[in-house]
Amino acid sequence: MDKSVASMNSSKTAKDPSVCALSLIDGSDWACVDFISDLHLQAREPEVFEAFEFLLENTPAQALFILGDLFELWIGDDELDSRQGEFARMCVSSLQAASRRLPLFLMPGNRDFLLSHHFYTQARVQALSDPTVLRTQERSYLLSHGDILCTSDRAYQGFRETVRSEAWQSEFLSQSLSTRLSLGQDMRAKSTALQREQGLTQSGVMFDLDAHACRDWLTTHQCQTLIHGHTHAPRQHDLGQGLERVVLSDWEANSSPPRLEVLRLEDNTLKRLHVWACGPSKNPAGRPNT
Repeated sequence: MDKSVASMNSSKTAKDPSVCALSLIDGSDWACVDFISDLHLQAREPEVFEAFEFLLENTPAQALFILGDLFELWIGDDELDSRQGEFARMCVSSLQAASRRLPLFLMPGNRDFLLSHHFYTQARVQALSDPTVLRTQERSYLLSHGDILCTSDRAYQGFRETVRSEAWQSEFLSQSLSTRLSLGQDMRAKSTALQREQGLTQSGVMFDLDAHACRDWLTTHQCQTLIHGHTHAPRQHDLGQGLERVVLSDWEANSSPPRLEVLRLEDNTLKRLHVWACGPSKNPAGRPNT
């Protein structure tokens, strides 16, 4: 086993005791690491899946971290064994293949928090706690999806606490797949309607992360840089006192220009790359590296 992968702290998740979620990772042996989030994979957007598969097959990174919302909606691991689970199985197959050449790490987000043991085992992906500390030779990074730090959004934080509870999840997962799909789609529709009613920022979110909470987290975990997703507003924020937070981009293949961005840590420097620049001079679909 890779030394970096072997030197980790872990904890059992409250939701599923069989899932061992890591909270500290030694990445000192890795020269190149990729971070992505908020792909919102779904069957009706094959271009995003194509870009994701291209990254899995071509990245030179020695580890890939997916920091939440890999899927648009995840209603339970039993979807993998169902008739309607063809797209989910295709995603798992791509992850399986990539795991043979580099370690893959996945942190649940607010869209796919029901990912559990069956998925992680089938996909050969390592679950991450939120937050997780990544220690490299030069710096310590705090990794999070980011939603838990949107402390001003009290309604969402209450909802988050409810749906992450064992009681709510047990009740939800006891229902049929078709019922869960309907309920999940209904929750998404209500969330979208609320966002439209209250007015979105340009980034597509109503509330940003609380700067004070970010600084507290970084200080507590003895890290200098917070890397997160969720807000769909890619930029770098100076938090003062040598602290910063770096926001990952969401993935949207049909926007203009397309948002298909990878954050790469290499030579102790974070840089943003378009996904098609992460492989050969031209990707299989003939798109140039831009």
